[in-house]
Amino acid sequence: MKPSAELQAALDAAEQAAGIARSLFQRNIEVRIKADKSPVTEADVRCEIAIREILEARFPSYGFYGEETGSRDQGADSLWLVDPIDGTKAFVREYAMFSTQIALMRGGEIVLGVSSAPVYGELCFAERGRGAYLNGKALAVSSIAGVESAALSSGNMKSLATGAQWTKYGALVARLNRIRGYGDFLHYHLLAGGKIDAVIETDVNILDIAACVAIVTEAGGRFTDLAGAPITLQSDSVLATNGRLHEPVLAALS
Repeated sequence: MKPSAELQAALDAAEQAAGIARSLFQRNIEVRIKADKSPVTEADVRCEIAIREILEARFPSYGFYGEETGSRDQGADSLWLVDPIDGTKAFVREYAMFSTQIALMRGGEIVLGVSSAPVYGELCFAERGRGAYLNGKALAVSSIAGVESAALSSGNMKSLATGAQWTKYGALVARLNRIRGYGDFLHYHLLAGGKIDAVIETDVNILDIAACVAIVTEAGGRFTDLAGAPITLQSDSVLATNGRLHEPVLAALS
């Protein structure tokens, strides 16, 4: 498809960030620990600055909410959501499970997303009403409807294990056909492509997942928090499925 001006800006920004990330990957760069105890590197900051420059130059009236450089006009009707290096711990430990996440929220709803994993070799994007694509190929979720036939991937197991739903999660796992923990961008790419059927995550930030909301939804899936509520700026958990499995999984966890 021919991207809109907004999607093209996000794709161009992701490409710029990809070049920076590749140039610094496996270069033993300095790591600092932020107040929230998460790591940050030169790559995180430089990627976000490059992304922000492109997006703000093309859409100066839009708000910006980034992981590293902060927010501008976060209450704007159109708001860019950016995580320049989602998976900084992987980046620091020099394996390829990191990505750049860029999304646009308008009127409180996510209307496009770009998920770029330059070293892993996947570029995924979606725009409302126009489908989702991975490396140029259209994506579609699976048609599996039964929990016993489903493959589910979970992220942030530590926080899930200390939460109120742990016992019910264990009972759900016992029913599944397969359980995996692909994590970060990868399990959303797999879900959108019909390779797995559901994703559960806890302890997430909107910047981690916003682009993937657009991708999974445009591939025909459904994306909520673990209570079944729509994703917002405050969301901190995920249930993403092929749609057919959403209610059965919600029921198993409730």
